[in-house]
Amino acid sequence: MDRRKLDILIQEKKYLVADGATGTNFFAMGLESGYPPELWNIEEPNKVAKNHKNFIAAGSDIILTNSFGANEFRLKLHDAQNDTYIINYKAAEIAKKAAVEFNREIIIAGSIGPSGELITPLGELSEEDAVKGFSEQIRGLVDGGVDILWIETMSAEEELRCAIEAGRQFNIPMICTYSFDTHGKSMMGLEPKDLARVAESFYPEVIGYGANCGVGAADLIGTMICLEKERKNKSMFLVAKGNCGIPEFVDGEIKYTGTPELMAKYAGIAKTIGADIIGGCCGTQAEHINAMSHGLKNELDSDINIESIIELLGDISDGNINLVNNYLNPEINSGRILKKRTRRRKK
Repeated sequence: MDRRKLDILIQEKKYLVADGATGTNFFAMGLESGYPPELWNIEEPNKVAKNHKNFIAAGSDIILTNSFGANEFRLKLHDAQNDTYIINYKAAEIAKKAAVEFNREIIIAGSIGPSGELITPLGELSEEDAVKGFSEQIRGLVDGGVDILWIETMSAEEELRCAIEAGRQFNIPMICTYSFDTHGKSMMGLEPKDLARVAESFYPEVIGYGANCGVGAADLIGTMICLEKERKNKSMFLVAKGNCGIPEFVDGEIKYTGTPELMAKYAGIAKTIGADIIGGCCGTQAEHINAMSHGLKNELDSDINIESIIELLGDISDGNINLVNNYLNPEINSGRILKKRTRRRKK
């Protein structure tokens, strides 16, 4: 597809709702810790489909395929690297069939996560081999019927470029997101401005970019403020896909602190800042997406500043506060970061 389907949907709704977590929900269905969820595309397709259907029923307009770690480098750890194509093909096929049951347009996004390797000269994986590995994954996703590619949770510019170069071979729109930590930077030290620079250099093949995972919803909102300020190409979509609060170890299990009410507030803030596509990441279940979907229909009744973000979503790390202050010093001095405004997208 080209990007027109997304443009039409966003023009109709003014925003789109993405889905939530995969692993969190699979664990509740019986996935064992350490077992690759991507193998469920072959072994447990009904459970994979159920997760997709739960999110669509809750209000998701975009669902990501169960293929985050389905590249040959990660699959090799489980002696499944020779099944890269079929695992990704099935991931796309399952998502597409799940969406057909609903009487509305659903975008199928092919999830592509990091290779788990370091690109030369920091590591042993060459850029050529990285592109080749991502290409095999993408070939399966495209043949299986995805509408777009969703390159997510990246932290290194070299690896992001390799994934994008692989995607360019298939003439399909791409969205890419970095994961940022408590310092407001990726694991490899990149800031929001670095993501904006790289993503915009690949326009129009890359049609949007943003942040996913990271810490909690409050910190991700800080990143989104920076991305909105850095975005020069206003025809590109801005994406927010934050974790459901903060993970805590409770009774031998990882629990996320984010309630549906908190995630609805996070979604409203993201929309107010300027995000076009809003979803959840780790810990986000169907009830959270449902609350977000309903909450996004209402206008946020407050200005967005550091104080209001903390009040609504909880603490923001000092690193992210400092980064936001560096971007928005004039507004910070006046006590305000951003007010809701209307943006016009280039046709």
